[in-house]
Amino acid sequence: MNKNLFTYKKSGVDINAADKFVKHIANITAKKRGKKKLNNIGGFGSISSIPKNIKDPKIVACTDGVGTKIEIANLINKYDTIGIDLVAMSVNDLIVQGAKPLFFLDYISINKIDLRKLKSILKGILKGCEISECELVGGETAEMPGTYEKGKFDIAGFAVGIVDKKNILNKEKIKKNDLILAIPSSGLHSNGYSLVRNLIKSKKINLKKNIFLKKELIKPTKIYVKEVVNLINNNLINGCANITGGGIKDNIARIIPNKLCAEIFLNKIKPTKIFRWLKMNKVEDAEMLKTFNCGVGFCLIINPKKLEIVTSYFSREYKPYVIGKISSGKSKVRLNDKVIWF
Repeated sequence: MNKNLFTYKKSGVDINAADKFVKHIANITAKKRGKKKLNNIGGFGSISSIPKNIKDPKIVACTDGVGTKIEIANLINKYDTIGIDLVAMSVNDLIVQGAKPLFFLDYISINKIDLRKLKSILKGILKGCEISECELVGGETAEMPGTYEKGKFDIAGFAVGIVDKKNILNKEKIKKNDLILAIPSSGLHSNGYSLVRNLIKSKKINLKKNIFLKKELIKPTKIYVKEVVNLINNNLINGCANITGGGIKDNIARIIPNKLCAEIFLNKIKPTKIFRWLKMNKVEDAEMLKTFNCGVGFCLIINPKKLEIVTSYFSREYKPYVIGKISSGKSKVRLNDKVIWF
């Protein structure tokens, strides 16, 4: 072979390595798929059936990533949980519309194909799909030398769900005197990591040796699909919000109708240890509330009469509790009192 010839592999792209990963995905998903579902992996597109029991089906689509949480994964060399995060960030948005996730696609761009790393990420994605009761039907893995530094990568996810028109959660269902419930988060979820990493760097913390931070920062995002979809199917909620970037105030504001106001009582919030750690390290209240979920991963808006039955749908660890109510007002959200951090 002439060493002076230009090839794709010499340029940094190994198609054979990528093909091995696609075959691995096909083998793994075939075991989980079942005989009745279509084989989508490796084709030009993905095909999925629409459930027959929905009278007036509407499609809902969401896309998201996990931000710089991937840098934490790289630092501690653990990649399976960010796959769960990837699914969670999209499906938790889907259910806000009242939709049940149908299928999921992923996009992974990486400096150089690393089968061990990619298989670990895939393991998490499949786990996330299993929890969400949806199917991984395809995706794209792009080897991009020159775009990413050695060892660097990024991931994005795309979820598609379906909802019967009568079950769509729109603003009109939210009424004055409805209660606002907080469902606990599993931790930081996938937001605020640039701030956290900057703090760690500034304080010269060795993350590999800090057992508490190492465990907390790689915890996967809680997936709320099963509980919330069951509530929707039983007509038990009027609205909900996924608490991500922008915190409680910005995310709840997105679902509040005109002339109504979400009254949030911050002293009712139950921040967990990781948020108390951040607060101790000189992150001010306003920054905490704008950047992090502060222990509230998801919010439900319900009729007060349904409180007892709604809470019965959840395990003890993620039992919802009241943090506010809907009242009249010009501002979409009003924050009252202060978070009790300690």
